[in-house]
Amino acid sequence: MRKEEILKYVDHTLLKQTATWEQIRKLCEEGMEYHTASVCIPPCFVKRAKEYVKDKLPICTVIGFPNGYMTTKIKVAETEDAVENGADEIDMVIHLGMVKEGRYQDILDEIRQIKKACKGKILKVIIETCLLTEDEKIKMCEIVTESGADYIKTSTGFSTAGATFDDVELMKKYVGKNIKIKAAGGISSLEDAERFLKLGAQRLGTSRFIAL
Repeated sequence: MRKEEILKYVDHTLLKQTATWEQIRKLCEEGMEYHTASVCIPPCFVKRAKEYVKDKLPICTVIGFPNGYMTTKIKVAETEDAVENGADEIDMVIHLGMVKEGRYQDILDEIRQIKKACKGKILKVIIETCLLTEDEKIKMCEIVTESGADYIKTSTGFSTAGATFDDVELMKKYVGKNIKIKAAGGISSLEDAERFLKLGAQRLGTSRFIAL
């Protein structure tokens, strides 16, 4: 697969706590130049970035990031604000404590509320695979499939590990046909990126590809 083809699947990402507008502006420039799927940026930069790129590049942002343990009300408000500011895609983090407690209906309800707040924009659900058992990952594949979200996503990139080939294979096996897969966190080579895509990922979250 050619590099240019791989870049079409990349959410070109900058979510560091120290990110500045100048860095975000550069990210947007790179995203437009290399025709990435989107740029994924902190919510506080969404409005300015959207005004900067206009309709030349989708803007993705994160909700409940990176820990996911905010209340549903706050996550919904974050989503509404992001969409109002021009976000085209939303990457939300689930409440992992709910997973550990088996509160799957609560997780499903939360994802559905956030999907409604997206007002038709793309919703990706981050399940943070490195903190889940295999059974919990399988259950989350079922929940995300049922929720009406658009993607299931492996990782925030801010926890103990990122995307693995095994996790993408598991997701491909257990998610419904209506759900796409995003691999994110620690993807550092074009070879790995190509393998993730061959295994079934349809988006890749990374901050490193343009430099490569």
